[in-house]
Amino acid sequence: MIFVGIILGVVAIAALWVMSTYNGFIRQKALVDEGWSGIDVQLKRRYDLVPNLVAVVKQYSVHERDVLENVTKMRTAAMGAQTIDQKAEAEKGLTGALKTLFAVAENYPDLKANQNFADLQKELSMLENDIQLARRYYNGTARNYNIFVRSFPANLLASIFSFEPVSFFEISAEESKNPEIKF
Repeated sequence: MIFVGIILGVVAIAALWVMSTYNGFIRQKALVDEGWSGIDVQLKRRYDLVPNLVAVVKQYSVHERDVLENVTKMRTAAMGAQTIDQKAEAEKGLTGALKTLFAVAENYPDLKANQNFADLQKELSMLENDIQLARRYYNGTARNYNIFVRSFPANLLASIFSFEPVSFFEISAEESKNPEIKF
């Protein structure tokens, strides 16, 4: 009878551990999803701002068609990206295209003095800051989730229930460089 009690106790403890660990995975994954949602909201705000910016610049810089087309192309690619890795890569391209656009705008004093352009540039700058904050939050939750998924003995349950590590939304070294403009 004592032996049966011990076995039932061990089974109960194991069941409690499985439930607790599974719920931990669900909680961590929900935080990761929330973090990604924050990034997604900020990126959508940026996507909505880009056409307005291109329209204002287009009025002043008829000679910069390639730059404007590249911004539009990069925006479309970023909006169409499906996975986090694809989105990160597309965002690198869009950020670079926007940097080039602002560098080109330096050649047009009337454009720099335009209030709409200044407002759009300021709003985009604030959005970039919001994106950075959202990225930081997401990457923190992704780090915590990935640690949980890879830690023993939780990794045993992670493999049983198909909890996989998630990708970080990282900034590349290229993104932090100034664009190279050639005329």
